[in-house]
Amino acid sequence: MNFKKFLTIALVSGTLISGTIACKSNISDADLKAKVETAIQSNPNVEVDVKDGVVTLNGTASSEDEKIQIENAAKAADSKGVKSVQNNIVVNTIPVEINTDDADLTAKVAEFTKDFPTVQTSIADGVITVTGELEQARVQALKMGLDAFNPKKVDMSGLTVK
Repeated sequence: MNFKKFLTIALVSGTLISGTIACKSNISDADLKAKVETAIQSNPNVEVDVKDGVVTLNGTASSEDEKIQIENAAKAADSKGVKSVQNNIVVNTIPVEINTDDADLTAKVAEFTKDFPTVQTSIADGVITVTGELEQARVQALKMGLDAFNPKKVDMSGLTVK
């Protein structure tokens, strides 16, 4: 009789432990970022950052519906790995002409980033690449300011957020 109780308890405990382990996500931030980028790849104006399972979306969308669809796609990319989504996407309903004049962009970006001394930028083929460090509270202001120059893209993947 004691052996049956012991066996039952052992089986139930084993099932609970394996179920708990199976539910826990062990995905790295880099793998999660890759999954989210794949899920939203049809939106090249949106950049993805991931830290401790928290996904941050930065960029532009053409409508509020598109912004929500992108957020939902990010959440669905890995429902166990995504803890939350910070959606910083700005809705831009006015069609804009892309500025690919590197000299013009360089002058405008240099003037604008004077207020961001810990940030460095480079411009090539209409793409603004941002590196350095910046406080989380100022990231959106930087991104929106750079987007206002209408480059092909603003690449902030080299920026370290404090």
